[in-house]
Amino acid sequence: MTKNDDIYDVMVIGAGFAGMAAALFASAQGLKVVQTGATGGIDFSTGFIDLMGVHPIAEGKRWKNPWSAIEAVVQDCPNHPYGLLSCDEIFESVALFTRFLAEQGLEYIGHTDRNTCSLTPAGTIKRTYRVPKTAWNGSVALGKKAPTLIVDFYGLKGFSGVQLVETQKHHWPELKTVRIQFPSGRGELYPEHMAWALADPAVQEKMIAAIMPHAVDVEYIGFPAVLGLNDPQKVVDHLAALSGKKIFEIPTMPPSIAGPRLRAVFDRGLPAQGVRTHSQKLVTSVKELDSGMFEFSVGTGAAMLPVVAKKAILATGRFFGKGLRAERKKLVEPVFDLPVVQPETREQWHEQDFFAPQGHPVNSAGIEVDERLRPIGQSGRPAYDNLYAAGAILAHHDWMRMKCGAGLAIATAYKAVKELTR
Repeated sequence: MTKNDDIYDVMVIGAGFAGMAAALFASAQGLKVVQTGATGGIDFSTGFIDLMGVHPIAEGKRWKNPWSAIEAVVQDCPNHPYGLLSCDEIFESVALFTRFLAEQGLEYIGHTDRNTCSLTPAGTIKRTYRVPKTAWNGSVALGKKAPTLIVDFYGLKGFSGVQLVETQKHHWPELKTVRIQFPSGRGELYPEHMAWALADPAVQEKMIAAIMPHAVDVEYIGFPAVLGLNDPQKVVDHLAALSGKKIFEIPTMPPSIAGPRLRAVFDRGLPAQGVRTHSQKLVTSVKELDSGMFEFSVGTGAAMLPVVAKKAILATGRFFGKGLRAERKKLVEPVFDLPVVQPETREQWHEQDFFAPQGHPVNSAGIEVDERLRPIGQSGRPAYDNLYAAGAILAHHDWMRMKCGAGLAIATAYKAVKELTR
């Protein structure tokens, strides 16, 4: 018999942006929360928080104002998950999420009414809603087209200063690059190892000493995002003091250090708020008890744990987070066996053109929900009154091409918690 002390108010299934946000928002409401899930999209994140950047996808139209973009999306695609939320709810969710990050030492910056233009590791420009403070000077330098030096390192894959400068040379003539040896380590370099090494002020000093002969005539110095793991702003501030220049980071190609930084914030911040976490453990089965509560089996074998919760939020993402599974002829949702909105046949999953500008139909597959974000079952009604869904697992959006992934995950998690506390 399960004791009342062992019963949770909410089980959050998922460990990506939506899962982390749901656990954060639910614990902030004073609920007893347990969370589990596999590696989610947060681990491979650029660190940017997108709200809405591109619509229509086929036209590749980029939006300066994300709120206008959301309004257009909801009008043109009424089934999009943003259609279930108000702009106030979206704004409040991102504000609460970034406030938590700032309290944990990872500050984010952005504009209220417009997207910020930021450099990508390929040298292209990305429009996003919030960027880490460590990247902000890069957006300022980009806007001013200021004299800027991009630092590259021998042995670091996923980042090329030469490519970045070549891509931008017609728009940003005072952008240049230099490639140096990393002061701690030779051969192939990995962002996480570099970040750990750069926690040492002595390594920072050696690096700046190698850079400064190339930075005499610049105002800004940009680095790949390897400037520390747990307190990158401290590293940025120290480099600025050493150089007299304005310092910023540019994300590397995944896996970048931005994901582990976010993961570290939640790994230390959520348990401090009372959330019980079962990292890297999947829900292997679930049954509905006579009381209406759920009993989950978490993990496998001797390490399997039973978890009982009054309510649950399904935030498992799509394929990467194991929220959806592709079988030979159909897509399935493996935890609750919910119906999946998907093309009728597997042949219709993808367009003939791999780079089809409108994307592939399978990218909009997912779970249908009602106005309260409760997943719809086979009957056409909510499968359970106490089950909610949030994030990429929701149907009718292509977050990657629309540039709305993190924002949609955070906002729908906020809405799901709001609904389950009604």
